[in-house]
Amino acid sequence: MYVFLAILLCAFYGFYIGKKKPLKLVQNKDLSKLNSNPKYYGYYIFLWCLIPALITFFTLNFFSNFLIKQIVLDLVPEIETISKTNIEFIYDQIKIMASGNADAFNTDENLMLASDKYKELIFIYDASVFLICTCLSAILLIFFQKKISLEFPARKKVEKFIKFFLLICSIVAVLTTVGIVLSLFFESLRFFKQISFLDFIFGFHWSPQIAIREDQVGSSGAFGSIPVLTGTFLITFIAMIVAVPVGLFSAIYLSDYAHKKVRSTLKPLIEILAGIPTVVYGFFAALTVGPFIRMTGESIGLNIVTESALCAGLVMGIMIIPFISSLSDDIILAVPQRIKDGSYALGATKSETMKKVILPAALPGIVGSILLAVSRAIGETMIVVMAAGMSARLTANPFEAVTTVTVQIVTLLVGDQEFDNPKTLAAFALGLELFILTLFLNLMALKIVQKYREKYE
Repeated sequence: MYVFLAILLCAFYGFYIGKKKPLKLVQNKDLSKLNSNPKYYGYYIFLWCLIPALITFFTLNFFSNFLIKQIVLDLVPEIETISKTNIEFIYDQIKIMASGNADAFNTDENLMLASDKYKELIFIYDASVFLICTCLSAILLIFFQKKISLEFPARKKVEKFIKFFLLICSIVAVLTTVGIVLSLFFESLRFFKQISFLDFIFGFHWSPQIAIREDQVGSSGAFGSIPVLTGTFLITFIAMIVAVPVGLFSAIYLSDYAHKKVRSTLKPLIEILAGIPTVVYGFFAALTVGPFIRMTGESIGLNIVTESALCAGLVMGIMIIPFISSLSDDIILAVPQRIKDGSYALGATKSETMKKVILPAALPGIVGSILLAVSRAIGETMIVVMAAGMSARLTANPFEAVTTVTVQIVTLLVGDQEFDNPKTLAAFALGLELFILTLFLNLMALKIVQKYREKYE
């Protein structure tokens, strides 16, 4: 904490020095003689005082933690005979003892020497890092403030740094995506070495339980993913039937038909739905919507279970209405006013202008909002767990209980799991399959947008 505070103080003082020095170099405060605005000189020194010091801090922190751990553990008696899991537990115990918060259960006389050594090394590390980072920041401040002159291109250098920073952020985002895909891919390969790929893709029975005894039913498991995918798409389809018309029509009304006072009241109320936790929606579905649908079905002679796909889909549709409504509203309002005026000038009515001009112009954004809602629906877990159950059934009947891919992934990874059996690795295969299907849907939507959208100059 003190290290960050010292670095920030040096950086802000560098900003102050960098901003004031060019003003002293010009006569009569004629800023036209400066190559850049004075604030850019301040930003230049601020960045040079902050970034190298932070990089140094995190580098020292990374290597010092590893080094301290090795030195401390070497002082533990018979450390070679202890398993890796117990070593981590012992190291945590040493840190607790060194902090002085250990009780009778966390105090071990054999670890006192290691605890004292850990405390000593942490003190040396904290003092050293504080001095190194503070001195580095101060030295950089003195060095770079001397480079400030009337001709110094501070703005170009600051902008070059910002471009480099944005490039790094883009690379991190891309590498994160690549890392996720590769982790899914390689873990899925391990799964397909034990389970047939065709059985997984085209199988009609999902029962991933692996029995302990060979004579038990389902001892080999069944990993057909079609029932799980069917439940996912069934609930998503029901949700979109609710969300798309309501969200799109409300966006049309709020953007072009509603009075300003009505819009200022209704839009925040609709967006409140996006802030409600999904577990609350799950309670609402399980305690209110599910029983209501079941009783309504009984009154007209239909057999509807409480935990049905219809219940989960309806509540999920309500949850994702703001994703479509709010985004579509902003996109429709972003259509240039001159296009609307041109349509009215040609004699078109408000509804004709909306259908023939505004919606085609806003189509890419509207499709994007719908895709976001679809992704949100596919990735939802809590509502399905509480409102639709966990049984994998191959059915298109919305009155029955089904499950989804995300629910099965959570179920397979709950608790202490070893990633060396088909039951656990099936979660990665499901994730990869869902990723590929979602990518395919996005590509199809992109083709639709490119085919039907209207282009205006």
